[in-house]
Amino acid sequence: MKIAFASENGSVAGHFGHCPEFTIFDVAEKRIKERKVIPNPGHQPGFLPRFLGDLGVNHIIAGGMGQAAVNLFKERDIEVTIGVQGRVDDVIEKFLRDGGLKSGPSMCSHGSEGHSCGGH
Repeated sequence: MKIAFASENGSVAGHFGHCPEFTIFDVAEKRIKERKVIPNPGHQPGFLPRFLGDLGVNHIIAGGMGQAAVNLFKERDIEVTIGVQGRVDDVIEKFLRDGGLKSGPSMCSHGSEGHSCGGH
């Protein structure tokens, strides 16, 4: 399994598309085999689901994500967990210990009133 976190300074980023980096873990048998941090190549509609999918990622964890991105990941059979907060290292340990995480409310909302996640 390959898990990508939208991350910023070692913590889960509040907005998936505008995070500065992705922390990617290769996991097997509930153990981290490899960890790497890669810069976000840029936010363009539809690009990041393809980019991360091509890297072999099959699970995304973020504080928030728009529904269009969630749908694009689901079309690629990539699981999405949103509403997550905390340090990436703590969250990956909880994920491995508990066998997953439950999604919570997105920390970012893209409603008909426009983008409302902190003025990116």
